[in-house]
Amino acid sequence: MPVALYRIDDRLIHGQVVVGWGQPLNLGFIVLIDDVVAESEWEQELYRLGVPPNMEVYFVSTADAARDIDKYMADRRTGMILTGSVEAMLTLARTAVRPITAVNVGGIHHREDRTQKLRYVFLNESEEQALRDMAELGIVVTAQDLPSATAHSLEALLRGCAS
Repeated sequence: MPVALYRIDDRLIHGQVVVGWGQPLNLGFIVLIDDVVAESEWEQELYRLGVPPNMEVYFVSTADAARDIDKYMADRRTGMILTGSVEAMLTLARTAVRPITAVNVGGIHHREDRTQKLRYVFLNESEEQALRDMAELGIVVTAQDLPSATAHSLEALLRGCAS
């Protein structure tokens, strides 16, 4: 089964990812792409605590994920590719050996330099441009916090539609 979801969520692994998306998609694994977490065993252990025993988590750097995307696509289980930043997903999209067709913006939270777009998405200008760059690569970018919620197009997200 191929990777079912490419998601950007700055909280990485948490209940919305594991329960909200993991159960409906019947996830067998999550590939958490974060250069810092990939090097930190104690952070990996913290994130492992948030997933059920039947769900495997791989902690990889952006470079390793780009190189190994075929391995995840060939896995018989359903998987999710998860980054904590727009920039990491764009890097993956530009360097992966297999094209990414869709990206879900799931949660990018408030920071001093960001403007609210949705109740769960705040973006700065460079993040907005990175999302546009993904679209120029042919990737369908949508914002959706849960599978049961409305998916907002990139255009609606950047306009800051209410929700």
